[in-house]
Amino acid sequence: MIMNIHPLSKRNGITLTFVGAIALIIGIILFLQNKDNFAIGLAFFSVGMIVTILGVAKQLEPSTTLTLNNKGLGYFHRRGEVWVDWANIQRIDIPNVHHNGQWITLPYVGLKVKSINAVLDVISPRLATGLLTEQRPLLMTASAQDEDIATLETYLGAEFTPLEVNNDRYRGVLAMFGHRSLMLNKYLGYHLFIPFDSLDREGEAFVQLLKEYRNKA
Repeated sequence: MIMNIHPLSKRNGITLTFVGAIALIIGIILFLQNKDNFAIGLAFFSVGMIVTILGVAKQLEPSTTLTLNNKGLGYFHRRGEVWVDWANIQRIDIPNVHHNGQWITLPYVGLKVKSINAVLDVISPRLATGLLTEQRPLLMTASAQDEDIATLETYLGAEFTPLEVNNDRYRGVLAMFGHRSLMLNKYLGYHLFIPFDSLDREGEAFVQLLKEYRNKA
């Protein structure tokens, strides 16, 4: 059975673009009408610009972010796509981290894989680059799990070196993505992360859906 996931966040793209455009028009009108309205016009124009950019960005995202079938799952991104076989997935859950004496749930579905090689062999450098950029909050969260700041500095230095895993050697962006995935797994417990805004339902419900597909496979 094939299921395509259409993210709820994309539905707000047209609305945000429309609201942003209205705010931009109001700001321009206030600019032209009276110099006394300059501050208010600037506020409308600035907010409108930001909201319009967010709306357009959401509309540029793929309408389908994930595809599930009996073999595995495909993750679709504006920079490319990557497939992961169910047989390569060891664990599926929502990551939690301990911070200031309390547990915090991260807005991602985490995938712990048995072999990172299978992912590095199919992911494109362009997508790997995009994910590296988007994973900066995860990187900082992971590094915060170790009180020694030198851990982050050591990791950042190692990220630019070739990566050898299971007798396979990777260089460049693929090596960086491999290093990042291994580091996130060490501190957060998962190699790959699917953001909540890519989903069509609550995180817990989506985790259950993935587990059902994996069990059937």
